[in-house]
Amino acid sequence: MGRNTSSIELTNADREYLQLQTRTRTIQAQTVNRARIILLKADGISIDEIADKVGMNRKSVMLCLKKYKEGGIENALFDAPGRGRNAEITDEEKAWIISLACQKPTDFGYSAETWTYAKLTSHINKTAEAAGFTRLSTIHKSTVNTILEKADIKPHKITYYCENRDADFDAKMHNVLLVYKQLSLQFDEDGTLIPFADDDQIVHVLSYDEKPGIQAIATTSDDLRPDEYHSTISRDYEYKRLGTVSLLAAIDLQTGESIPLIRDKHSSKEYIEFLQLLDEKYPKGDKIRIVLDNLKVHTSDETRRYLATVPGRFEFVFTPKHGSWLNIIESFFSKMTRQMLRGIRVKSKEELVNRMYKYFDEANEEPVIFHWKYNLDDVDVSEAIIVDTLPTKKSS
Repeated sequence: MGRNTSSIELTNADREYLQLQTRTRTIQAQTVNRARIILLKADGISIDEIADKVGMNRKSVMLCLKKYKEGGIENALFDAPGRGRNAEITDEEKAWIISLACQKPTDFGYSAETWTYAKLTSHINKTAEAAGFTRLSTIHKSTVNTILEKADIKPHKITYYCENRDADFDAKMHNVLLVYKQLSLQFDEDGTLIPFADDDQIVHVLSYDEKPGIQAIATTSDDLRPDEYHSTISRDYEYKRLGTVSLLAAIDLQTGESIPLIRDKHSSKEYIEFLQLLDEKYPKGDKIRIVLDNLKVHTSDETRRYLATVPGRFEFVFTPKHGSWLNIIESFFSKMTRQMLRGIRVKSKEELVNRMYKYFDEANEEPVIFHWKYNLDDVDVSEAIIVDTLPTKKSS
């Protein structure tokens, strides 16, 4: 008996591929034998036993295994170009592979949402002969990978995009930008707000939104502070959830003041409570113009009924759907997340609420006036801003 060299370790995908070669009737016998050699060696069979099972001499078996160790499965199964095998895959064959990769596995009855290279190769091997591409029934995963990489196709990845479902997106965006452009004229060259004339209608302009689902999270043990041996705060991985709160907030775009209301949820009831807070804050007779999104609670029947009790007090400028980036308060929320909410740990939900209100108090000590600068050059300030007062809907 010959010396038994170390066995080969095969992945499930490679084993399935090799087994497929041994069952395919349209490929050369030597390729079938080479596939069997690798499979038998992976099962721990000795060189001499393998030679006996496949009907080849010992030298040929060892050469096959040597080629496998040097270059993998394809190197072992197939001869190099010029030695009986045309390694070049035709453009038509490549196009068929790419067309399969551009479809979903579910289109062929599989459960997966996206292809893995192993699964796609297995599908190609099984269906190639019926599709008229017999040679591809023996193609290996690495070759499929190379073909798709050259075509810049990544069937295992998903890239997300946002479908524009608002037919009036451009018009609504222009209207929001018009608010910001007219607002910019209320400041002098030094950025100081120019007082309203005595006979002007005073309009307070605010950017409003909600930030729901802010989690109150407690640690199960105390944080360890940095010391001479540890450069950062050390925190136990375990934590406990204490519930969530919703932040309703606006920024006064003329003064920079931020106005918060924190509640357990953000239904029409809480939104109306926020509007009442604004109504109490600003002098009677002034208008309050709010830039906000078209969330259902902002236009609900309950909200409209409240607005009917304060006629002429509020004006609304709605951002387009998927246009939240046009709302200046989103920048404030992003800053708040970075500075205060990220990594926050509290002992109770009440502590979270108190610390959030404290953040607003600190921000209002030195308020920052947000100025929108992007894409305003083509906006004509003489245009009239389109506002919605949300009148009560008439019953039919």
